[in-house]
Amino acid sequence: MTEQSSSAQDGPLIPMPVLTPSALRAAVARIAPGELPAFVEHLDRAVEQAARNGTISPLRTFLQWWGEFVAIQRYPARAARLRELEVVAEEATNREALGSALAEMRQIMDAAHRETPAVGR
Repeated sequence: MTEQSSSAQDGPLIPMPVLTPSALRAAVARIAPGELPAFVEHLDRAVEQAARNGTISPLRTFLQWWGEFVAIQRYPARAARLRELEVVAEEATNREALGSALAEMRQIMDAAHRETPAVGR
């Protein structure tokens, strides 16, 4: 784990885990248990693709994707805002509303990317 939990109301529920399948699985189980089946399915696909193609690239992609997922979900307010923005984007009736929602979604995703440890470095 790379960061201590915060007791602040808007702080993270858990520290950011290292990017290993077991650490990410434990984090997902704690903060988004309903996503465990998707996690396992994605991990299985990544392992199969890595074996079939003789490259670890699918595993790196898996770790990065779930690392960013955890980076978002460990902050309840940020996760809730992302869900709100997804609804706004789906229901947008004009380009301005859609563009605004997508821009804020990108900011959330960029923040999660910055908070996620580098894979394999």
